[in-house]
Amino acid sequence: MTQNQLKQAVAQAAVDHILPRLDSKSIVGVGTGSTANFFIDALARHKMDFDGAVASSDATAARLKGHGIPVYDLNSVSELEFYVDGADESDERLHLIKGGGAALTREKIVAAVAKTFICIADSSKLVPVLGAFPLPVEVIPMARSHVARELVKLGGDPVYREGVLTDNGNVILDVHNLSITDPVKLEADINAIVGVVTNGLFAARPADLLLLGTAEGVKTLKR
Repeated sequence: MTQNQLKQAVAQAAVDHILPRLDSKSIVGVGTGSTANFFIDALARHKMDFDGAVASSDATAARLKGHGIPVYDLNSVSELEFYVDGADESDERLHLIKGGGAALTREKIVAAVAKTFICIADSSKLVPVLGAFPLPVEVIPMARSHVARELVKLGGDPVYREGVLTDNGNVILDVHNLSITDPVKLEADINAIVGVVTNGLFAARPADLLLLGTAEGVKTLKR
């Protein structure tokens, strides 16, 4: 199977998982990126079975609206049963690295509200130790150099993602050469740096369920 076919398979598996638990009042949190796009496309075929969605980025909101799915501001939503999103890396404890699409802050906010966070990914994303994928850090623009110096002290090699602004108007530093053996601690340490909005470690609030696309079919990992 190609990588896109694997992504389509896990996207459909996520729809199959949540659909029996949705009703006409349900609002679904939806992530950002290529795998999340496959999920949106699969979910759209059942848009009459739920109320609408909360989007983690402007791009996701546009795709949902393009399918005729109502998009709600998170502040107007009392609860989210599910949040479905991809990941750049996952370990077996379902700690994640996200943010390759620069939507990490809004993704982290929606994940924090959802009762169940379902991660969908192809098998290449499952790793024994996080860090081969550079860790994205969203930073207030005026603090970029200061934050970079602090990240070096933590053992990383930060690189400014040129030409990219987040939906929040901030910049991204991608931190290379990290071997993340304690993701919960590192997430907290980076977030404590003045000028950091948040970083792409989803460890304090990991995924609850990982649907992993493999050549043998979709495998399910639970926290």
